[in-house]
Amino acid sequence: MLGMTRRWGAALVAGAVLAAGVAGAQEWETVATTPFLIKVRPRPGTKAKDIWAEGELKASAAQIQATLEDQESYRLFMPYVKESRVVRPTDDGGRLTYTRLDLPVVSSRDYICHVVTESKVAPDGTGVYQQRWKAEPDAFPARRDVVRLRLNEGSWRVEPKGEGTSWVVYKFTVDPAGSIPGFLANVGQKDAVVDTLRAVEKRAKSLTVPETPPAK
Repeated sequence: MLGMTRRWGAALVAGAVLAAGVAGAQEWETVATTPFLIKVRPRPGTKAKDIWAEGELKASAAQIQATLEDQESYRLFMPYVKESRVVRPTDDGGRLTYTRLDLPVVSSRDYICHVVTESKVAPDGTGVYQQRWKAEPDAFPARRDVVRLRLNEGSWRVEPKGEGTSWVVYKFTVDPAGSIPGFLANVGQKDAVVDTLRAVEKRAKSLTVPETPPAK
């Protein structure tokens, strides 16, 4: 799926924080408007919540695309990600990925996702990058002492906004699975999502992605 103050930055932890407590109304609830718009709503029949975040990142769409496509490197910049690898390609042009997170206090979690890139930014920097993913928890056996996540789905949409900036829409739903300590409910709801976006931004800004000028 990811240099900070070590708040709950991984997407999994964001889901765990936002899923804590009793689900409220089924409408979207805005929990932050700056630096990003963040909305949440309960996912019926689960302990999870749907999360929607959008806003500007100070990196080009091509840089963000390169960051999100390189899932092998998530362990290098996403907090708590200890393993991240592409297992194999899928028949629809996507890939099956594996991620393991080592978290403080709670047991390690892992997840297997079917990831599909639906569109890409062109070499000249135009266009829209879109990626979606969905858990395939039974793709191969669970590991001992690691809790397998069964609900983990979402998407990224990245549009160029101007020179060196992009507009990003990040949506996801994660059921953290297993036992989550009550104190997690007191962690700021918006901080986890903000840290995830900032992690992507920081990584993207460090990349050099050559662009081809548009044809005249």
